[in-house]
Amino acid sequence: MPARNFHVRQAAVSALRAWAKGHDYAETLVERHAQRRKLSPADRGLLQAILFGVLRHRRLLDHWIGELRDGKTDPETRDVLRVGLCQILILGIPDHAAVNETVESGKASVRGLINAVLRRAIASRKRLLDQVPDLPPPVAHSHPDWLYNRWRSAFGKSNALALMEWDNLPAETFYRINPLAPPAAIPSEPVKNAPGFYRIEGSLPNDLIQSGAIYIQDPATRHSVELLAPQPGEHILDACAAPGGKAFLIAAAMGSAENLVCTDSNEKRLPRLEQNLERLHAGKAKVSVHDWTQPAPAAWHGAFDAILLDVPCSNTGVIRRRVDVRWRLQPNDINKIVLTQRKILENAIPCLKPGGRIVYSTCSIEAEENMQQIEAFLRDHPEFEMTAHVAAVPFRDQSDGAFAACLRKR
Repeated sequence: MPARNFHVRQAAVSALRAWAKGHDYAETLVERHAQRRKLSPADRGLLQAILFGVLRHRRLLDHWIGELRDGKTDPETRDVLRVGLCQILILGIPDHAAVNETVESGKASVRGLINAVLRRAIASRKRLLDQVPDLPPPVAHSHPDWLYNRWRSAFGKSNALALMEWDNLPAETFYRINPLAPPAAIPSEPVKNAPGFYRIEGSLPNDLIQSGAIYIQDPATRHSVELLAPQPGEHILDACAAPGGKAFLIAAAMGSAENLVCTDSNEKRLPRLEQNLERLHAGKAKVSVHDWTQPAPAAWHGAFDAILLDVPCSNTGVIRRRVDVRWRLQPNDINKIVLTQRKILENAIPCLKPGGRIVYSTCSIEAEENMQQIEAFLRDHPEFEMTAHVAAVPFRDQSDGAFAACLRKR
């Protein structure tokens, strides 16, 4: 008879196999497999812990597999071993559950091998863990060599190590009070230097979320909207708006979403944006599909007092939350992303009124996407000036990485 919770481990293995094909993000896979198997909230949490743990520590887990197993393993068996070793050596799940229920998730022909490797890991646990500090840093912290070398060059070795350690921590959850419909009581700890933001300990306050009194958002997201400084009566464009967290910050500052235009290149993401604004008592924004790598419609030319460009980026400032970014991102991708960002900037310019402002923002910590991008833009556009900028990096600010710069048209 299968172990009681082997289906959670089986779901983790299935999710890893789907992830390896490159079509889905980790967060999507958790939700899909939890719904497909009708997992309880506790089992869904366990699935997420295992899947995220494997993706965070994938390179170290593969090193351990090499230590514990002679010869090659097929991809599915390797994923089963990753799931088992993550529970035993990373998550601290009781050995009997980690072994028995993981073994059951493998094919019958390899269960003996899986059992032997996992029991060998238990017997060798102290040796394996004691050796981690002596491994090459990108192996010990499970990052690609190129990313570690890049950060070491940009920030120094100690900060590069701190970045990798930060990326492997479980992400905290925060929310912001809705000033348009604030809760009667606030049951959480305020975040220092981030007014209106609170840290969630324990389960989500779903009643407050559903009522629109609060919404889940990281404090690092506030920088771009604070620089934008929306004013009541202004006409504002949020050009890459879905799912709507920053759009709501703008609407809240203006008192409603009445004068806000929200666009996104993915039409499927817009209904969620509209639902979020409605739930948060912000009213209706004007919502359109538009790809900002293409010229703006003529009707938008000269129409806006301010534009928020939360552009596509490498996401290297939020790897703690988007655990698979480190494996998806390739060195050449950053150069391609920079070109896309510049196109978006150029196509937004005609939409500004005289004296208007653009806030360019990313969740990247790469100079090419941030200050170097802005410096290059200003060299080519002397009609703009940078009036302010913010750059947050995890190793210094103990928050997600973020960058924002306010560019005013003279």
